[in-house]
Amino acid sequence: MPQLSVLPLTGLLFLLSSVLGSEVSVPYPVTCTTRGADLTQDTVVVLCPPQCTQWRMSVFGTGVYAAVSSICGAAVHRGILGPAGGPVRVHRLQGRHNYISSYAHGIHSQALSHWTASFSLTKPINVPQELISETSTTALPAAARPVKKLLKKPSVKKALAGGNKDCQMDIAMVIDSSSNIGQRRFNLQKNFIAKLAAMLRVGPIGPHIGLIQASDSPRTEFLLTNYTQPKELLFAIKELAYLGGDSNTGKAIMHTAETFFSQENGGRRGHPRVMMVLIDGWPSDDLDQAAMLARESGINVFLVSVAKPAPEELSMVRDKDFMKKAVCKDNGFFSYPIPSWFSTTKHIRPLIQRLCSLDGLLCSKTCYNSVNIGFLIDGSSSVGDGNFQLVLEFLAGIARSFEISDVGAHIGAVQFTYEQRLEFGLSDYSNKDDAINALRRISYMSGGTSTGSAISYTTQNLFRRTGPGRNFLIVVTDGQSYDDVRGPAMAAHKQGITIFSVGVAWAPLDDLKAMSSEPKDSHTFFTREFSGLSEFIPLVVRGICKDFTENN
Repeated sequence: MPQLSVLPLTGLLFLLSSVLGSEVSVPYPVTCTTRGADLTQDTVVVLCPPQCTQWRMSVFGTGVYAAVSSICGAAVHRGILGPAGGPVRVHRLQGRHNYISSYAHGIHSQALSHWTASFSLTKPINVPQELISETSTTALPAAARPVKKLLKKPSVKKALAGGNKDCQMDIAMVIDSSSNIGQRRFNLQKNFIAKLAAMLRVGPIGPHIGLIQASDSPRTEFLLTNYTQPKELLFAIKELAYLGGDSNTGKAIMHTAETFFSQENGGRRGHPRVMMVLIDGWPSDDLDQAAMLARESGINVFLVSVAKPAPEELSMVRDKDFMKKAVCKDNGFFSYPIPSWFSTTKHIRPLIQRLCSLDGLLCSKTCYNSVNIGFLIDGSSSVGDGNFQLVLEFLAGIARSFEISDVGAHIGAVQFTYEQRLEFGLSDYSNKDDAINALRRISYMSGGTSTGSAISYTTQNLFRRTGPGRNFLIVVTDGQSYDDVRGPAMAAHKQGITIFSVGVAWAPLDDLKAMSSEPKDSHTFFTREFSGLSEFIPLVVRGICKDFTENN
């Protein structure tokens, strides 16, 4: 009996199509996000994988779909594909105007004013079961093996790959569509952002770009994942329609900061968030609250101001410092003035260098620039003045690891004996040097030890900002507390405060573990000598970053 072997699915498809002839259309394996534009045949049967409804798929149109739509997503919307996946016949059609939005079979398709190509879908006929299973157990003669050399690898992955891998940012472009700019300058603005987008080189492993128009009310034109190929993105920018109305830039920033970067809207976890706001002249509304929300949400706001107000126009500007207030940080990096829309081309490359500068994006949420760290310091008589200074140096070493600023990390300190004393709050110092100097200047109190009461005091008076995963308390003590620590520690945990307990000398291990967060072993530290505290600095910093990353 001749030796039998199993061909890969593609080889099997080739052989069966050769044997059965044109009556059988060979299913072509695709992914849930493969679009009509990725296929080149006029009519082809594709094989959609199971569970595509768990992916975020962009679908435009009803019945007839824009070629930028996900094929499998459109098939689910059409009702010819279920959760188990399967074959679908795709018919390529010409482009058209006014793709209609609708909701069907759990898929919400979007409207689109125009696209260059379309497709429709039908159920394929007479596709053998062997062709739609993931693997085949059909044994074929070994002589048939050379046939698979004739097959070309699917080009879908190649078509989807690409993008500027050195700029893996999620970028929201907020453009000016107000009466200030007018139709002519609006068209110049579109040309500018089209050139900018082309040079950024969007792609699945590169930057993703979405766009919002600022007018009376903000209007989202497309989300981050709608166009991940340069050609389609540039076409979408070209099709933007001028709105007119007031220049409510604050509303547009607020709208973008609230939902645009969410995972539901295509935001990628762990990718820096950038908002580039273009404004012609000056805004009609205030930017303060919107910009604050953007900073607190880890969004790096850049403001590109074109044609700044002339001296005779300054009286019409509501807030002359709007540029300083809008940006991530008023350090010159996030503000980019351009004199005129007629001279924007030379500014494209320098602006891209800023947008893609990972080190310069100070508002991105990382453990080093997003946490609030409180230090609860035992000032009891058993510590002693010399050892107290070693404790302060230990805490200064932890603080030094973080980017303390008005838009970055914050530290605060409470000292306790039987009483509690707020040494400084989380917002008292806006730069690292001042905060560390304040920490080192804390004077030694001396007295008893009531750690439980101190935890309650710190929870109520230091951590006024709520935000699970962002607030951390480092408790340093050298002895037995005269009151209960479990209840206050549990209340702090429920408030979203992560506690690291650091014990020295005679501090009971049971108390330390009762105070610390879970898992206890990685949040509890103990040393016999105060001089051993410095060894814990990298461990505590690493623990804070690990907790932050897991919870944000």
